[in-house]
Amino acid sequence: MIRAAVTDAAIDIAAELDALESTGGGAVATFTGLVRDDGGVSELFLEHYRGATEAALEGLAVEATARWSLAAATIVHRVGAMRPGERIVFVGTAAPHRAAALDACAFLIDRLKTDAPFWKRETRGGEANWVGERESDHDAARRWR
Repeated sequence: MIRAAVTDAAIDIAAELDALESTGGGAVATFTGLVRDDGGVSELFLEHYRGATEAALEGLAVEATARWSLAAATIVHRVGAMRPGERIVFVGTAAPHRAAALDACAFLIDRLKTDAPFWKRETRGGEANWVGERESDHDAARRWR
Protein backbone atom coordinates (compact mmCIF):
# COMPACT_ATOMS: atom_id res chain seq x y z
CA MET A 1 0.00 0.00 0.00
CA ILE A 2 1.34 3.39 -0.99
CA ARG A 3 -0.36 6.59 0.13
CA ALA A 4 0.98 10.03 -0.78
CA ALA A 5 -1.26 13.02 -0.16
CA VAL A 6 -1.09 16.79 0.10
CA THR A 7 -3.90 18.40 2.06
CA ASP A 8 -4.95 21.61 3.72
CA ALA A 9 -6.88 19.62 6.36
CA ALA A 10 -5.54 18.48 9.72
CA ILE A 11 -3.70 15.14 9.58
CA ASP A 12 -5.58 12.31 11.31
CA ILE A 13 -2.70 10.37 12.89
CA ALA A 14 -4.97 7.63 14.26
CA ALA A 15 -6.47 6.87 10.85
CA GLU A 16 -3.06 6.84 9.16
CA LEU A 17 -1.61 4.56 11.85
CA ASP A 18 -4.60 2.20 11.66
CA ALA A 19 -4.11 1.88 7.90
CA LEU A 20 -0.41 1.06 8.33
CA GLU A 21 -1.07 -1.47 11.09
CA SER A 22 -3.70 -3.25 8.99
CA THR A 23 -1.12 -4.20 6.32
CA GLY A 24 0.13 -7.19 8.30
CA GLY A 25 3.73 -6.03 8.70
CA GLY A 26 5.61 -6.87 11.87
CA ALA A 27 6.80 -3.31 12.45
CA VAL A 28 5.44 0.18 11.93
CA ALA A 29 7.62 3.30 12.15
CA THR A 30 6.28 6.84 12.03
CA PHE A 31 7.44 10.43 12.05
CA THR A 32 5.20 13.39 12.76
CA GLY A 33 6.55 16.87 12.06
CA LEU A 34 5.13 19.85 13.92
CA VAL A 35 5.31 23.55 13.09
CA ARG A 36 7.95 25.10 15.38
CA ASP A 37 7.67 28.61 16.76
CA ASP A 38 11.43 29.08 16.08
CA GLY A 39 11.88 32.39 17.83
CA GLY A 40 8.45 33.89 17.39
CA VAL A 41 6.97 32.29 14.27
CA SER A 42 3.22 32.90 14.47
CA GLU A 43 2.34 31.27 11.15
CA LEU A 44 3.91 28.95 8.61
CA PHE A 45 2.37 29.00 5.15
CA LEU A 46 3.22 26.26 2.66
CA GLU A 47 2.56 26.37 -1.06
CA HIS A 48 3.10 23.53 -3.49
CA TYR A 49 2.94 22.81 -7.19
CA ARG A 50 -0.20 20.67 -7.53
CA GLY A 51 0.46 17.44 -9.37
CA ALA A 52 4.24 17.72 -9.20
CA THR A 53 4.37 17.63 -5.40
CA GLU A 54 2.06 14.63 -5.16
CA ALA A 55 4.06 12.83 -7.87
CA ALA A 56 7.33 13.52 -6.04
CA LEU A 57 5.95 12.18 -2.76
CA GLU A 58 4.52 9.10 -4.46
CA GLY A 59 7.83 8.48 -6.24
CA LEU A 60 9.67 8.55 -2.91
CA ALA A 61 7.15 6.13 -1.39
CA VAL A 62 7.53 3.77 -4.36
CA GLU A 63 11.34 3.95 -4.07
CA ALA A 64 11.25 3.22 -0.32
CA THR A 65 8.79 0.36 -0.78
CA ALA A 66 11.05 -1.31 -3.33
CA ARG A 67 14.30 -0.62 -1.47
CA TRP A 68 13.11 -2.02 1.88
CA SER A 69 10.36 -4.46 0.74
CA LEU A 70 7.76 -2.52 2.68
CA ALA A 71 4.19 -3.62 3.21
CA ALA A 72 3.19 0.08 3.18
CA ALA A 73 4.52 3.62 2.93
CA THR A 74 2.50 6.72 3.76
CA ILE A 75 3.34 10.40 3.35
CA VAL A 76 0.76 13.06 4.19
CA HIS A 77 1.90 16.69 3.97
CA ARG A 78 -0.06 19.79 4.87
CA VAL A 79 -0.18 23.00 2.85
CA GLY A 80 -1.74 26.36 3.60
CA ALA A 81 -1.58 28.34 6.84
CA MET A 82 -0.51 26.57 10.04
CA ARG A 83 0.29 27.71 13.55
CA PRO A 84 3.05 26.44 15.87
CA GLY A 85 2.23 23.02 17.28
CA GLU A 86 0.10 21.93 14.32
CA ARG A 87 1.05 18.82 12.38
CA ILE A 88 2.78 19.59 9.09
CA VAL A 89 3.79 16.11 7.94
CA PHE A 90 3.19 12.46 8.73
CA VAL A 91 5.44 9.71 7.39
CA GLY A 92 4.80 6.06 8.15
CA THR A 93 6.17 2.73 7.02
CA ALA A 94 5.21 -0.88 7.64
CA ALA A 95 7.66 -3.73 7.13
CA PRO A 96 8.26 -7.29 8.29
CA HIS A 97 11.01 -6.11 10.69
CA ARG A 98 11.84 -2.91 12.60
CA ALA A 99 15.14 -2.08 10.87
CA ALA A 100 13.51 -1.79 7.46
CA ALA A 101 10.57 0.21 8.84
CA LEU A 102 12.85 2.62 10.72
CA ASP A 103 15.34 3.08 7.86
CA ALA A 104 12.60 3.61 5.29
CA CYS A 105 10.85 6.16 7.51
CA ALA A 106 14.11 8.11 7.97
CA PHE A 107 14.78 7.91 4.21
CA LEU A 108 11.34 9.32 3.41
CA ILE A 109 11.51 12.30 5.76
CA ASP A 110 15.09 13.11 4.75
CA ARG A 111 14.38 12.92 1.04
CA LEU A 112 11.02 14.70 1.00
CA LYS A 113 12.67 17.77 2.53
CA THR A 114 14.77 18.18 -0.63
CA ASP A 115 12.90 16.27 -3.36
CA ALA A 116 9.31 17.52 -3.04
CA PRO A 117 8.47 21.02 -4.29
CA PHE A 118 7.15 23.03 -1.33
CA TRP A 119 7.65 26.72 -0.61
CA LYS A 120 7.57 27.94 3.01
CA ARG A 121 6.77 31.40 4.29
CA GLU A 122 7.15 32.25 7.98
CA THR A 123 5.44 35.14 9.73
CA ARG A 124 7.22 36.66 12.74
CA GLY A 125 6.15 39.85 14.42
CA GLY A 126 3.77 40.59 11.58
CA GLU A 127 6.49 40.29 8.91
CA ALA A 128 6.33 37.43 6.39
CA ASN A 129 9.49 36.00 4.77
CA TRP A 130 10.13 33.06 2.48
CA VAL A 131 12.34 30.34 3.98
CA GLY A 132 15.34 29.17 1.96
CA GLU A 133 16.76 25.68 1.69
CA ARG A 134 19.05 24.40 4.44
CA GLU A 135 22.34 22.70 3.69
CA SER A 136 21.66 20.33 6.61
CA ASP A 137 18.57 19.03 4.75
CA HIS A 138 20.69 18.32 1.67
CA ASP A 139 23.33 16.59 3.84
CA ALA A 140 20.65 14.33 5.35
CA ALA A 141 19.24 13.47 1.89
CA ARG A 142 22.68 12.68 0.46
CA ARG A 143 23.28 9.86 2.90
CA TRP A 144 20.58 7.84 1.11
CA ARG A 145 21.99 8.17 -2.41
